[in-house]
Amino acid sequence: MMASDPGIFDVVIIGAGFSGLYAIHKLRKTHSVVCLEAGDGVGGTWYWNRYPGARVDIKSVEYSYGFDEELQQDWKWPEIFSAQPDLERYANHVADRFDLRKDIRLSTAVSSLSFDEARNRWDVRSANGDHIVCKYVVAATGALSAPNTPDWPGREKFRGEIYHTSRWPDEPLDLAGKRVGIIGTGSTAIQAAPILAEQCKHLTVFQRTPAYSMPSGNRPMDVALERDWKDNYPDRRVRMLDTYGVSIIDYPTKSAHDYTPAEQHEILEAGWASKSAFQLMVAFTDVMTDRAANEVVCEFVRGKIREIVEDPDTAEKLCPKDYPIGAKRLCIDNGYYAMFNRANVSLVDVKIAPIEAFTLNGLKTSEADHDLDVIITATGFDALTGALTRIDVTGLNGLTLADKWRNGPTANLGFMIAGFPNLFMVHGPLTPAALAQMITAGEWQVNYIAGMITDLERDGFSRIDTSIEAEQLWAAEVDATASHTLYGQARSWYNGRNIDGKEGGFMVYVGGFPRYRELCQAAVQNGFQGFLRS
Repeated sequence: MMASDPGIFDVVIIGAGFSGLYAIHKLRKTHSVVCLEAGDGVGGTWYWNRYPGARVDIKSVEYSYGFDEELQQDWKWPEIFSAQPDLERYANHVADRFDLRKDIRLSTAVSSLSFDEARNRWDVRSANGDHIVCKYVVAATGALSAPNTPDWPGREKFRGEIYHTSRWPDEPLDLAGKRVGIIGTGSTAIQAAPILAEQCKHLTVFQRTPAYSMPSGNRPMDVALERDWKDNYPDRRVRMLDTYGVSIIDYPTKSAHDYTPAEQHEILEAGWASKSAFQLMVAFTDVMTDRAANEVVCEFVRGKIREIVEDPDTAEKLCPKDYPIGAKRLCIDNGYYAMFNRANVSLVDVKIAPIEAFTLNGLKTSEADHDLDVIITATGFDALTGALTRIDVTGLNGLTLADKWRNGPTANLGFMIAGFPNLFMVHGPLTPAALAQMITAGEWQVNYIAGMITDLERDGFSRIDTSIEAEQLWAAEVDATASHTLYGQARSWYNGRNIDGKEGGFMVYVGGFPRYRELCQAAVQNGFQGFLRS
């Protein structure tokens, strides 16, 4: 059989999101590739998440591809922070512009991966019966792509409609006259709820953990801003990779303790009004390393909530008090807190009165029955690991990924898992993931993987793996950097504690992208230190 056979390729790419699309473009220059995508369209996160209000929280001029200068110059973003339809449109434009669709099989969910040690090949099977043999697998499966669905009993009894926000219907829902319940108050719910409240008869928000959120500052694209970025894209892309989160924002130079309370308040007011997402997180140098400094920012946001929300009891329920700001991803909203001043919106605290079951007519908590026509589960994702562990992955000596990761994910530099040769991850566990701007960071990771493959073949090797010792060293680095921060002081997808029973420690590298990049490059330069080539 030749490499042109429909069942044989050099590389299988899993996922046609932004990283997967770039991986096709990059890797097919030197190898035969095929991309398997579970959805019937491209765009990944921005294909699946079509809920009302879905919008990126990074400036559009940054949250875009940098690999092609003409693309950067030609594409026009209508808003500062792009909405889901524009991001999906952009993904489709890129797929068409670079003729990527010929290498994509849509509606093809990967069901199993199995490594054949004798052949140094992966057998890849899909749910619809495809069988592909390849040398390398690039899992561009997304950090936030495996929905977390509540398992309360009685779901089948409910007479109304149930939707998960990441599996939203293509057609707009008609909510007029309907009683809607939304479960969850993370980033997704905070974006969707204000719009749902305008469309339905009554909206009940079921909150387990209140969130910190700041105004999005979204507005139509500023012509001068767009021109400035387009004139300086080469320099800006380099600068972005040298910043902590691969995003050019105003980073601080002083601790919160260097200012008087009045000066602190002035700085935070400027951040709140900055129209720049996440500026509060970098108001001071020690927001994420010093609990007292962090509390200054926390109390500022609580003060804003108390100012905005008219009912004092509701305001207090909406004020986070038991975790630091930033330990869960800071949310960006368009009128979320003000929404609770509407007569048709109510808040249910399910930490006090947990949801126990679906009922014929809605949801039952420990204190009351809530009659609903539509239930929306904005209950997040089995982040970072879920997309891969939901595939039956078998490596050397029959080792399964489910067993390997039973006590939490392991991966050298977040790229490779010991015992699973020639399997690479993009934005996998133990990478900076969503703490870095994901399109630019994803491009860099794909380039790194492509370089590893090129070097492997140039040096006459057939496969590359990593060792358990290398995984342990990287885990120590991940844990050490996290231990100096406040990130671990919340139940979040950063540490997997948003999923009941999920094992493992901190799953995101918080040492900043420049250090991450430096360590990755050093491993290659030092003779592929930590990797096993054969």
